[in-house]
Amino acid sequence: MARSGHGAGGPPVAITAQRGSGPAPPGAAGRGNRLTLAVVGLGLVGHMLRSRRFYERVAVAVIAVGALRGIGRDNRASAMARLSAWNKREMQRLERKAEHQTAAITGARRMARSGRPRGLAAASDAQADGGRTA
Repeated sequence: MARSGHGAGGPPVAITAQRGSGPAPPGAAGRGNRLTLAVVGLGLVGHMLRSRRFYERVAVAVIAVGALRGIGRDNRASAMARLSAWNKREMQRLERKAEHQTAAITGARRMARSGRPRGLAAASDAQADGGRTA
């Protein structure tokens, strides 16, 4: 965009601030900045505390955090219930397996004592009785 008015045809001139008579004491600018930030922060906090919208958002945030805590607690409880049910099924399976192994060992002992296989002993007894069953 073209400039109009006094000095329109000349090059633009930069405006600079003039320095004071001497250097500023160390930390002087930092104290002023911190004080300004503190005043602005206090004003912002005061404005938020007077705002109805702020309290509505805080209430929604509190409700959401409470709901998330409840969901997490329910999730942990359901995971523990699933784990407990799996453990119960696994223990029952292992007990059945142990019973079957015990029965197999007992059958093997019987067979070893009798000197003939268990199934064959029943078949030969039936043949000796003439095919009659008791």
